[in-house]
Amino acid sequence: MPGADRIDADVIVVGAGPAGSSVAYWLAGAGLDVVMLEKSTFPREKVCGDGLTPRGTRALVDMGIDVSQDAGWLHNKGLRVIGGGMRLHLDWPDLTTFPSYGLVRPRADLDALLATQAVKAGALLHEQTTVTEPIFDKAGRVIGVAAKAGPEKREVFYRAPVVVSCEGVSGRIAQQLGLHRNDKRPMGVAVRRYYTSPRTHDNYLESWLELHDSVDDNGGPINAMDGAEKLLPGYGWIFGMGDGTVNVGLGVLNSGAGAQKTDYRSMLTRWLDGTPEEWGLRETNATGPTRGAGLPMGFNRTPHYTRGLLLVGDSGGAVNPFNGEGIPYAMESGKFAADAVVQALARPFGPQRERALQAYPARMAEEWGSYYRLGALFVKLIGQPAVMRACTRHGLPHPALMRFVLKLLANLHDPRDGDASDRIITVLRRITPAVR
Repeated sequence: MPGADRIDADVIVVGAGPAGSSVAYWLAGAGLDVVMLEKSTFPREKVCGDGLTPRGTRALVDMGIDVSQDAGWLHNKGLRVIGGGMRLHLDWPDLTTFPSYGLVRPRADLDALLATQAVKAGALLHEQTTVTEPIFDKAGRVIGVAAKAGPEKREVFYRAPVVVSCEGVSGRIAQQLGLHRNDKRPMGVAVRRYYTSPRTHDNYLESWLELHDSVDDNGGPINAMDGAEKLLPGYGWIFGMGDGTVNVGLGVLNSGAGAQKTDYRSMLTRWLDGTPEEWGLRETNATGPTRGAGLPMGFNRTPHYTRGLLLVGDSGGAVNPFNGEGIPYAMESGKFAADAVVQALARPFGPQRERALQAYPARMAEEWGSYYRLGALFVKLIGQPAVMRACTRHGLPHPALMRFVLKLLANLHDPRDGDASDRIITVLRRITPAVR
């Protein structure tokens, strides 16, 4: 440490994505001295579908973000589901706990907006700062992090009573504390690419439950007019961006032993080559490369708090296993973490503070533990092609059933004073043991 810079704060937040910006915003708003450490510089690109359900809309509104169309947001009315030869439009439900519209915004813009909002609340943002390792006291408690800052990679030590890991799927600090991913819990993979397309102003998010391959087992083209059919694993999406482009991607909800060898980029191209030519989803219209990322789901890294370190968002595997959505859960878990830290730092160091910090993992389990256990079962079921096909063929013809499924998969329901479908979801969650 001699010769190195040292910066002290109340809380160090590692990572300035939606999770980090959320926790920093709520902490700074409570009057705490917060430093966010971001290895990149804004704006920066992240692999994402760029589409937000009403749950994501609510999280943004809670942070004071202007989500109007005049502010550059593309609003959507619901989800268009395609599969089993059917096309079904499902509007977002009319609820008291969530708005009735979703949003689309490129992640490069979204993350910069959220980081700016945290800074406006009083947080300090240090960009181009790569955290290398945690700093421990003699009892093995995390009391800060070491980092390389700026282009010259100057050594800096950040010290604080509490450190929050919002590093995403890598969970680098967590791993250095021995907190590794639980391979028995879901881990998804997603790839996406942008194309110029006339479908750019679509006011529905589009989800494909069946991905038709355009290449047969011998590498030849499949002619859909001949009735030939070969399905690829996973689900797909096409989200209009409103700027002349669309975000197109696919996700495989449960990556098994063969996932490491799967060429997901090729899989995406093979699906898109079978879509109508006029949509423009071809190589010549691509605006950039295909990018991929992992989706850490269902609390696949726990505990969410230990020895002065909290795991928030993707670091703690907070992605919804039902639909692969991560942004609202990153932002909400940031709020939960901030609530616990604010209470903890108002108490003396020792058992009282620890009890307050333990409220965070308890809150995570209470909010999503049962729901994520149901989601893990769902992932196992739809990972079987026969089950997925049966659900698609027999479920889509029943709009009332699909409206219930939409609420369940998107985690959108009124826990009190809701309709019959809301009450069913509430009961399901109540009787299901929480995953922790």
